[in-house]
Amino acid sequence: MDVKQLKALVTVAEVGSVTRAAELLHLVQPAVTRQIRTLEQELGVPLFERTRQGMRPTEAGTVMVDRARRALNELERARAEVQPVPGAVTGIVTAGLLESTVDLLAEPLVSAIARDHPGIELRLMTAYSGHLQQWLDDGDLDLTLLYNLDSTPSLNARPLVREHLWAVAPSSAGLRADRPVPFAEAAAHPLVMPASGHALRALIDAAAARARACVDVVVQTNSMRVQKQLVLAGHGWTVLPGVGIAEDVANGTLSAAPLCEPDVRRSVVLATARSGRTPPAVDVVARELVRQINTAVAQGRWPSAQSQGE
Repeated sequence: MDVKQLKALVTVAEVGSVTRAAELLHLVQPAVTRQIRTLEQELGVPLFERTRQGMRPTEAGTVMVDRARRALNELERARAEVQPVPGAVTGIVTAGLLESTVDLLAEPLVSAIARDHPGIELRLMTAYSGHLQQWLDDGDLDLTLLYNLDSTPSLNARPLVREHLWAVAPSSAGLRADRPVPFAEAAAHPLVMPASGHALRALIDAAAARARACVDVVVQTNSMRVQKQLVLAGHGWTVLPGVGIAEDVANGTLSAAPLCEPDVRRSVVLATARSGRTPPAVDVVARELVRQINTAVAQGRWPSAQSQGE
């Protein structure tokens, strides 16, 4: 198999059409069909099913597409590293941000990298901590923010911030930052919760057990944005880190207060893989991300947070 075949495989899988893939690859359609067929013959398995909705990867095709995409990304990274602009740090860096930190960190990080290191191609992925950790383990991320994680044999975890979790309610509830809310009081309301299995949900469930509170879960979701929308619509209260609702509280859309009895906190860390050489571009992005976080905490833009970094 060669690079052209891998590009054809990934492109057809992404767009679901040989015709469209040929346009994007600047090839004729028979050439793309031939590359896919040759790859299938070499592997001895079909890689696509032809359906009314288009080309759909088979189970084997899904595995190959995933591996091919990673191989192509590594080749792009290598090309950027061995053909640098003199005196400049270059390369491709894929960084993960917790969904709750996106509004605070994404734009300043992108702006700083574009201004100071234009040779770095920055790619941002956002999700809950569990998904980000899986992507880092799989090699799809170079670095990521996670929470409540210690270093492991495969990962380095550098503590950056320790912060409260907050009860979040409609503005009419009148919650205030200077008046912490006991967990039992928050649990007296219907709760919009993160879906089971997420690390944030585990923190909330542990707090409920310590408070001996019975929680009335009206809906579960894997989206912080949906949590806030449902609270705004009057479906109940929720629990989120302060950084995720700072803007909503500032503009009066929602009200919020730190949880107490028990005190509920999370620790945000910067995680990187232990294995392999760390490219200079990854080091640059990691340092800039830490700088942006420390600045946000120092300026009070990350509510109820304490820096844990150096």
